[in-house]
Amino acid sequence: MDGFLRVAAVTPEIQVADPVFNREKICEKIKEGDRLGVGIMVFPELCLTGYTCGDLFLQQSLIQSAREQLRCIEECTRHKEMLVFVGMPWEYGGKLYNVAAAVHKGHLIGIVPKTHLPNYSEFYEQRHFTAGSKGVGLVSWEQQEVPFGTRILFQCKEIPQLVVGAEICEDVWSPCPPSISHALAGATVMVNCSASDETVGKDQYRNALITGQSARLMCAYVYANAGEGESTQDLVFGGHNIIAENGTVLAESRRFSPGIIYGDVDLERLCSERRRVNTWPERQEGGHLVIDFSLNVAEMERQQKEKLFRLIDSRPFVPKDEKEKSVRCEEIFTIQAMGLKKRLEHTGCTHAVLGVSGGLDSTLALLVTVRAFDLLKIPREQIHAITMPCFGTTDRTYQNACRMAEEMKVSLKEVDIKAAVEQHFADIGQNPENHDVTYENAQARERTQVLMDIANQVNGLVVGTGDMSELALGWATYNGDHMSMYGVNGSVPKTLVRHLVRYCADTCQEKGLQEVLLDVLDTPVSPELLPPKDGVIAQKTEDLVGPYELHDFFLYYMLRFGFMPSKIYHMALLAFEGEYEGETIEKWLNVFYRRFFSQQFKRSCLPDGPKVGSVAVSPRGDLRMPSDSSRRIWMEDLQTIHGRNAL
Repeated sequence: MDGFLRVAAVTPEIQVADPVFNREKICEKIKEGDRLGVGIMVFPELCLTGYTCGDLFLQQSLIQSAREQLRCIEECTRHKEMLVFVGMPWEYGGKLYNVAAAVHKGHLIGIVPKTHLPNYSEFYEQRHFTAGSKGVGLVSWEQQEVPFGTRILFQCKEIPQLVVGAEICEDVWSPCPPSISHALAGATVMVNCSASDETVGKDQYRNALITGQSARLMCAYVYANAGEGESTQDLVFGGHNIIAENGTVLAESRRFSPGIIYGDVDLERLCSERRRVNTWPERQEGGHLVIDFSLNVAEMERQQKEKLFRLIDSRPFVPKDEKEKSVRCEEIFTIQAMGLKKRLEHTGCTHAVLGVSGGLDSTLALLVTVRAFDLLKIPREQIHAITMPCFGTTDRTYQNACRMAEEMKVSLKEVDIKAAVEQHFADIGQNPENHDVTYENAQARERTQVLMDIANQVNGLVVGTGDMSELALGWATYNGDHMSMYGVNGSVPKTLVRHLVRYCADTCQEKGLQEVLLDVLDTPVSPELLPPKDGVIAQKTEDLVGPYELHDFFLYYMLRFGFMPSKIYHMALLAFEGEYEGETIEKWLNVFYRRFFSQQFKRSCLPDGPKVGSVAVSPRGDLRMPSDSSRRIWMEDLQTIHGRNAL
């Protein structure tokens, strides 16, 4: 299952005060969910009777009928791999309670009463029900004792990360919801049987409430709401169901339309977040009764048929929504510029030096530098853009570099390094016809030397241009282009660099600059260290190390959540369906892990630079990793994909 659990929130069609009809509809939905491998299914508050029964809740006939139909629901679940929560009234200790009944494989295994009973505005629950206490008692049911209380958790034997806590409607609207104590006691999934009526704008508040609670508790939240069939004498219920995970909505129903929504919750992701955030407290033992239940994981996987009810974003660093993308790009661009601004202020430097190649990274770095200088009100002429043509430079990239400097009104200086590199080859006995790693790196190191020495001449700061994707793969020359005095792109992945440059092209309102930026975007990514063929770039980075969109995907899920390689592979299959075959993904995933582990020594001595997102590789911040750590266990896990040797 790769840590995924399928959950469902259901709004069945009901009839008020007719438990027989309601049970039939509930069982229909249970069977439907079973066919899709649902592990947890949640029904609305009091759905076995209807929430809007009013004083009929005082009728023994209704209470008794609900209990009888619960037995039928038990039977319906007998051979199904599912934990079901059904809302119903329950008499206990001479009082009536509004409860969520937990049913599993033909047995009632726990009853959770509602803690907070609303008795304001349209709600009159205290007229009929008693609030649940914090203790746990036992009720007699079918010749067995069943736990009854608010402090109950349900833990799956086969999936240790799956611990379920339940609350009911108003509970989550209260200042101190039961879900808080559930989460602190280890619950990773919250279920809520709800009957929240519709008023204008309430759906937005409800969405924010549920999503926010899932974020605050780093949990999944399954919210099932009452809908069609409830009495409309005074209220209308819309069946607004929500499945959220750590602040993100996985699924949300259309209101006023009964049915089921599904979501695949990533339990490993939730547990990873709780481990990572050290302000999340250790599990509080002893305050809750933990009830064990079982799920046949293999059978659930068979039923799910490799389909996931959740979006796996193939470009996790890039927002999907165009409006959000623009806001995010502006924010990142500003963070980069403010970081450089502070460094210039602190060092007293009023000049900046950076190499411009006509490629994406140097383009972004120049745009950031220009903004920082504008913020400091330093003339742009004190930005020294250095173009350093050599053996692999094409006319296209050279012209773009020159034109870009001109359009941004910065100082441009050309330093042809061919003669210097050739002299260096002669000094060390390198055959210029041997286009090996020495041939390539000598150019990168010569360029860095030029930048550093010019910076000394003008009392300036060398601005680094390399991005996070290159650093993750070690695709940088040690003590060459990997070195600078401040790296503005060091936490920006390549997929995001492209969108930042695109954003600048779309918003610059300068036709000339826009044209050159668009051409840079259309130019293949290349270090241009090998001679061109017929004037065209011969060395394309992605042909050598693999597509950056794949590597950024691998990097995000490895560092952000600590996922195993095999899980990342299976996620990539789904995320890149129709773009990359499994063989291609596996090939570059192997390359990624080999390079990531072997190249940490380069990342261990990175220059300073601003962090812009939740993933970064700075040795002083997010990635404190030994330079000589073994990759064995990660590569062994990769072998499990097809059983091939990946070492």
